[in-house]
Formats: sequence, C-alpha cells, structure tokens
Amino acid sequence: MTEAIQCINFSLAVIFVICYFYQVVYILISLFKKPVRFAPAEQNKRYAFMISARNEDNVIRNLIDSIKAQTYPSELLDIYICADNCTDNTAAVAQQAGAVVYSRTDPENIGKGWALDFLFKKVRQLKGDDYYDAFFIFDADNLLDKDYVARMNDAFSAGHRVIAAYRNTKNFGTNWLSCGYGLWFLHDSRHLNNVRMILGSSCSVAGTGFLISNQVIKENNGWPYHLLIEDIQFSTESILKGEKIAYCDDAKFYDEQPEEFKDSWNQRMRWTKGYMQILRQYGKDLIKGIFSKKGLACYDMLMTIMPAIVVTVLSIVANVVSFVLCLISQSGLLAMLLSLGLTFVGSYLLLLTVGALACATEWEHIRCADKKKVIACFLFPLFVYTFIPVVVCALFRKVEWKPIRHKDSSTIEDMEKIKN
Repeated sequence: MTEAIQCINFSLAVIFVICYFYQVVYILISLFKKPVRFAPAEQNKRYAFMISARNEDNVIRNLIDSIKAQTYPSELLDIYICADNCTDNTAAVAQQAGAVVYSRTDPENIGKGWALDFLFKKVRQLKGDDYYDAFFIFDADNLLDKDYVARMNDAFSAGHRVIAAYRNTKNFGTNWLSCGYGLWFLHDSRHLNNVRMILGSSCSVAGTGFLISNQVIKENNGWPYHLLIEDIQFSTESILKGEKIAYCDDAKFYDEQPEEFKDSWNQRMRWTKGYMQILRQYGKDLIKGIFSKKGLACYDMLMTIMPAIVVTVLSIVANVVSFVLCLISQSGLLAMLLSLGLTFVGSYLLLLTVGALACATEWEHIRCADKKKVIACFLFPLFVYTFIPVVVCALFRKVEWKPIRHKDSSTIEDMEKIKN
C-alpha cells in the first residue's frame, strides 16, 4: 500500500509539474525582461468609472477621492456607482463625494455581474452609446495611484481594448490572510500578466482595476457575465474570441483583502465553484483553442481553471484512502506518514519560493514593515494550503455570492506615507 501511494503521489506531482512548468518559465522571464512600457498618449480620452458597491459606506468616499486626485484632466472622468441592494448609507456618501449613483434592489439576481450590467444600461440611457471611449471597472474598497488613469490612457491609446493593471494591497501587513492574498496578486501581476504581455499572449482580468473599451461593451451589449466569477468568464470569452487582454505595469491600484477567515472562506468558495462553472461551460472550447493561433492563451486559461483542482482532489482522495487502509491493516503507517511528510515539505518549499520571489521583486511596492514582508513569505504556503478544504467543500455544496464588508479606511495619501 505504501509503495502504491508513493507511486500515486509521484505521478500526480509529475502531472502538476508538466501542467505548470510554463509558469516557471514565466517567472524566469519576469526576472530578466523589463515590463512593456507605453509611449505617452497624444490624446486624452474620455472615461467613466463603473463601481458596484454593496454596503460600502466605510470605504467608498476614499475611492472617489483617489479618482478625483488623478493627474488626468478631471473633466474627462465621470464616476458612476451602483448601490446594489444596500442597507447602509453607501448611496448618500457616494453622492456627497461627487459620484452619480443608481440604486438597485433585486434579491433574486445577486452579484457584481448583475450590478455592472444594470449600471452600463443606466449610463447608456444617460449618455448614449458613444459618449465614453472606455470604462474602468473598480470595487468600492480600491484606491488608485495618482497617475493610474494617465498610464492606462497611454496603453489604451496604443490600441489595446481591454487592459489589466498592477494590483497591490492596502492592508498587506494586517495578518496572515491579507499578506497571503497580497503576495498572490503580486505574483499574478509580476510573474503572470506581466510576462503574458511581454510574450504577446493574452492576460486576464481579475475582479477589479481594469479598463474595457466602449467598443467591447457595445459588441457584448453591456455586461452579460453572471457566473460566480464574472471576471474570469469575461476573460475566457475574450480569449476565445481572439481578444488579447493587455497589461499596464505602470498603472497601479490598491485592493483591500479579507482579514477574517470566514470572509476568505466564502470568497474562495465562490472562486472555486466559479472555476468549476467556467470549466464546464468553456472547457471544450479552450481545449480546441490550444491548437489555434491563440493556443498559449487558451492553454494558460485552461491551466488556471482546471488542473490544480483536479490534481488536488485526486491527491486528497488517494492519501486519505491509503491512510485509512494503513490504520485498518496496522502496517506501513510509518512509511505512509513519511511519504506524506516529504510531499508536504516539497510543496511548502515550492510555494515558499514563489512567495519569496514575488516579495523580493516587489519589495519596494509592499506597504508594510520589512519584517512583516519576510514573515509573509513563510506564511504564504499556509495560505495556499487553506484552498484544499475549500476545493473539497465546493465540490459538494451550493455556493452563492456573498458580500464582504470592507473596513480599512486608508486613503491614497496613507499609502504614499507608509514607511518601513
């Protein structure tokens, strides 16, 4: 039995390495190649910020203030808020801060995708089809660096229709959860999207902080993405259509990460179930797309939504069954524990390396004390391990969209002031 489980674990490890070796190459490229830079735009475009907010009166003003503090001409920027099923003062606070607010009450169609579609329809009724050149999608808890719009305008003027930005974390140093998320998104920005852009492949958008041209919105007739992870659904459909999502490394914004495990659990349950929805709906098309001109982008997206879940579940099932059989037979238990220990150590060191590289390359951008940055590297593998019970539960439970209450009241000025 011990030899069998060792063989199974080794085989699963080999499959995992084969699937994700390309990301090792990505990391190496990120270490030796500079990010793509865009020439200054010759013309300033007109933009609208589209923000879905549910009970966000603690943070919404700070986001609006950071938009109003942009170095970009303010007359070319408008802010629209969907106060989505709110029971607090979000609408009033946003209006006082200078945003145009539309309230939405719909207890049946719950989620950001529905709120954004509602907001796009309202803005179209108000301004017509062609008033704005493009739209920024943000969450209420975000903050923007002062040059964010200017740098995104450079990328948009270079001809890109969908653009992701550099995602930092405003509450990185709070606890092991926030720093785990923070390193995850820094890894995504620096090692993945950055390199996809360098290689000329398609990037992906993740939840917030990205630009979509008005032309794309018109082609899609709004925002018809209503799965549990509507951002990945949009990215997947864009890739399958041949759209190359760009990445602007110089456009930086800050995101608030969950600090309580319950919120993190609910969020990652939604992510995991959403990946399963994406795989079921788009998996065949992504596999077919691998053998086309958009092959790398399709493979990349397929690896994002499938192998980690499949390999993790297979490994858990195999090891639990083997452990139970060893207990029943009262033989091979020590060897079994040794095999599990070696598997754990190997995976821990791999994840530690990924987290440490993200931390090292983005050291100056992380807003917390140096010692917390170092500790974050060692906690990062534990953060990733907590995905395992989430994946297992998501297989058997119905998952619905649940809001996360944001409470970090930091301003963009606070982000600029924070020193070690």
